[in-house]
Amino acid sequence: MSVDAIIIGTGVIGTATAFEMAKAGWKTLSLDRNTQVGHGSTAGSCAIIRMHYSTRDGTAFAWEGYHYWRDWAEHLGLPPGADLAQFKECGCLVMKTEANGHLEKHLKYSRDLDIPVEEWSAEEITARLPIYSLESFAPPKRQDQPGFGEPNGRHLREAVFWPKAGYVTDPALSSQNLADAARQHGAEFRLGVEVTEILREGGRVTGVRLADGEEIHAAVVVNVAGPGSAKINEMAGVTEEMTIATRPLRQEVVHVPAPEGFDFEALGTIVSDSDIACYCRPEHGNHILIGSEDPECDPHIWVESDTEYDRDFTDQWTTQAMRYAQRVPSLGIPSRSRGVVDLYDASTDWIPIYDRSSLTGYYMACGTSGNQYKNAPIAGKLMAELIAYCESGADHDTDPLQFRLPYIDTVIDAGFFSRKRPINAESSFSVLG
Repeated sequence: MSVDAIIIGTGVIGTATAFEMAKAGWKTLSLDRNTQVGHGSTAGSCAIIRMHYSTRDGTAFAWEGYHYWRDWAEHLGLPPGADLAQFKECGCLVMKTEANGHLEKHLKYSRDLDIPVEEWSAEEITARLPIYSLESFAPPKRQDQPGFGEPNGRHLREAVFWPKAGYVTDPALSSQNLADAARQHGAEFRLGVEVTEILREGGRVTGVRLADGEEIHAAVVVNVAGPGSAKINEMAGVTEEMTIATRPLRQEVVHVPAPEGFDFEALGTIVSDSDIACYCRPEHGNHILIGSEDPECDPHIWVESDTEYDRDFTDQWTTQAMRYAQRVPSLGIPSRSRGVVDLYDASTDWIPIYDRSSLTGYYMACGTSGNQYKNAPIAGKLMAELIAYCESGADHDTDPLQFRLPYIDTVIDAGFFSRKRPINAESSFSVLG
């Protein structure tokens, strides 16, 4: 069997890439070992759509991405009545703390790019979230460390609110929407198959071999395998020259009921709070979803296998729930743990790799988990344009693609996402990107 391009992975960025390449005329075949589209790490995503980042290029990319979620039906072009993922525009509140530099860079980048943004006082924070206490607990601690849960005598006094932020209610469905949109342009998908070898000849990729021995040939292969990306890159033999690596990182996300008497689903907002090193968002059924912002006190649990890892909750679940309860004293913590245990595909500096490789025709959209779900639609456009640029003979390494973000009419240097970049010192080195 032969196609123009093989795309490994049907998560949200893989299906966005298939959609954009198919629209551009490529005959694409997407492969996934899962039996349903979007049922890898995308399904476990918190699916937060925000536009605050610690780098200007990251901020521009995310602001561009927002517009596709806002106009999701128009972007997809699916028939009327299609079951579409929903974007809930509830806003995102970020506490000003020493840990985030009181958001000076974030505010500057947002204002430079004309992103709506508001600075809130303590009174405005509690008016929106009356369940919140603004006592400070920094630095964040684990529950087994001295001083856990004890305020430090200071208070949070300000925050920044991005009103256009929100979340997608069903991230797996968003991948399926993109796959359906891609199929309208001729894209094909095969599920329940595993890639076991990247075929190459004369310094160029020639296709893949599947676990059953079948060979599929293509002049282009795109690795969008999420937490499996490192293994695929090793198969391709492209890791030696890369300064940025990717590894699967185990994460736990907490689901708890909102405090009695407060409708967090309707009245709440996304909150990023580095004082307690937690972020949260509203969840269906008046629940609150709580994740860790990866402070130094929370151990990183890197796993060797992206299929064989501990899927049970640990003390980390309780730590996150109790840290959030410092901010929300009326929070009830149920005796039964609920939430998600899944993997991130994390890069060395938590900024993704959208790039070519040392193997001609082999491309990567890797290191995306934790903070790139929101960027999937524009990441798909970037990958399609980058692949066309390189396949036309351009040298992206020495003359990087200058990529125009169409909605906000801004050009970014796609070399920002290079596999060979210096580790970006402006990164948060956390899920915040």
